[in-house]
Amino acid sequence: MADKKIFTAAQLAQHTHKDSLYLAIHGKVYDCSGFIDEHPGGEEVLLDEAGKDATESFEDVGHSDEARDIMSKLYVGEYQAGTGEKAKSTYASTPKPIPAADPVESGSKLQYVVALAVVAGAVLWKVIR
Repeated sequence: MADKKIFTAAQLAQHTHKDSLYLAIHGKVYDCSGFIDEHPGGEEVLLDEAGKDATESFEDVGHSDEARDIMSKLYVGEYQAGTGEKAKSTYASTPKPIPAADPVESGSKLQYVVALAVVAGAVLWKVIR
């Protein structure tokens, strides 16, 4: 693509419905109209971010390399943030730290697994006996 189409915030904002759904991510614009039915997170997720810079939302979810490969096929141009808005194209692409597991929550899950194993063992013992 020799000539890159440049989208302003106003132009991007015109593409907010299922038949014409554009997102800006890391300074690039993607036409997600044909992908909306295949999106694993559902169409509502895309519709909520339609016509906007969705960089932060995209990174918060932690998309896979496969998702990023799909994006390359949906590319339609570059996003030019307006003078009054903060450009997110320089958004750090470093992953956010994963919060430590809550020990109470992890322990309670283990309790369910242990309890289930005990019940399964008792049933198996009754059947074999």
